[in-house]
Amino acid sequence: MQHPEPEYQPRLSTWSHVWRLVVMLAVSGVTWGPAIDPEQRIGDWFVVLDVVLGAVAYVLVFFRRRRPVAVAIVLGLTTTVSGIAGGPALLALVSVATRRRGREIGIVASVGFACAQQYGMVTRGPDDSVWLVLVLNAIATGAAVGWGLYLGSRRELLWGLRNRVDRAEAEQALRIEQARANERQRIAREMHDVLAHRISQISMHAGALGFRQDLDAGGMRASVAVIQEKAHEALADLRAVLGVLRESGGELAPQPTYADLPGLLVEARAAGTAVEVDDRIVDEVPDVLGRTVYRIVQEGVTNARKHAPGQRLSVVLHGAAGERLDVTMRNPLPAPGPLRPAAPGAGLGLVGMSERAELAGGGLEHRVEGRDFVLHAWIAWPA
Repeated sequence: MQHPEPEYQPRLSTWSHVWRLVVMLAVSGVTWGPAIDPEQRIGDWFVVLDVVLGAVAYVLVFFRRRRPVAVAIVLGLTTTVSGIAGGPALLALVSVATRRRGREIGIVASVGFACAQQYGMVTRGPDDSVWLVLVLNAIATGAAVGWGLYLGSRRELLWGLRNRVDRAEAEQALRIEQARANERQRIAREMHDVLAHRISQISMHAGALGFRQDLDAGGMRASVAVIQEKAHEALADLRAVLGVLRESGGELAPQPTYADLPGLLVEARAAGTAVEVDDRIVDEVPDVLGRTVYRIVQEGVTNARKHAPGQRLSVVLHGAAGERLDVTMRNPLPAPGPLRPAAPGAGLGLVGMSERAELAGGGLEHRVEGRDFVLHAWIAWPA
C-alpha cells in the first residue's frame, strides 16, 4: 500500500528541477560512458535499448512524488540493461529515502543494487574485477540512501520550526486580540458605570422640574445649576474614557476604591436618594476588591434612582479576609401610579455588575422578595 507524501516534503521550484536534472545527466554520463564499447560488442540492439529505456526513465522520474516506491522499483529494474537510467534511478532512491521508512528504503535499495550489479557485470571491462563493481555499486547505493535520510531529517526539522513559528504567531495574535477585547470590555464597564450614575442624576433633577409647581425663580436656578454641574461631571468622565481610547497605551484615571464608598453615599443622599448603610466589615479591604465593591454599589444606587425613585435603599456589607465579601442591596418596588420621571434602562447595568463579580471570583443574583427588590453580590476575598 502506498503511503501518502509526508507533510514536510516541500514543493520543488523550477531551479530545484533544473539542478536535479543536471545531476542525473552527470550520473548517467559516468555510468553509461565506460559501458558504450561493451554494449556495442554485445550488439547494437543493446545500445538502442539502453537509450530508449533511459529516455523513458527520465520521463518516469518526474512522477516519483506521486508513487515514490513503485517508480523507484521500476527505475531500478531498468538499470539492469540501461546505464542511462542510472541517474533517474539514483534520484528516485534518494527521494524514497527522504521519507525515512525503513521497509521502503530496504526494498528499493536492494532492487536498485542488484540490478545495477547485474548491469555492471555485463558491461564491465576486461580489467575490471567483480569486487570493484560490487564496491562501487555499494558506495553509490549507500551514499544515495544516506543523502536521502539527511534531506528528510532536515526537511522535517525545518517544517517543525516553521510550524512552531506559525503557531506562536497565531497564539500571539490571539492573545493580543483577547487582551484588546478585555480592555474594551473594561472601558465599556467603566463608561457605563460612571455615565449611567451621572446621567441618572441629571434625569432625576430634570424630571423633578417638570413635576414641581412650587419652585420660585431661586429654586429653579438652583435646580438648573445642579443639572449643569452633573452634566459637566458626566462630560469630564466621558472625555477621560475617550482619551484612553484615542491614545496608544493610555490608562484610565485612578479608579475609586472601598475608601471612596462613603463619598458615593453622601453624594447619593444629596441627590435625593435615601440610603441606609450597614457596614459590618472590620478588615482592611484591598484596592482591587474595593473597586469592584464600589462599582457594584454605585450601579445599585443608579438602578434604585432610575427604577424606584423616592424609595429607601438599604445597603449591607459584610465579609472577612479568607472568606468572601457580600453586598446586599434592598429597596421597595415603586408603587403603581402615574408615570414618574425616570431614565430608560437597557438592562446593561446588571450584566456589568455580574461580569465584575464573576471576574472577581464571585457572582451576582437579583430577586423579588414580597414588595422588595433584592440585589445580592458576593466576591472572593483571599486571605
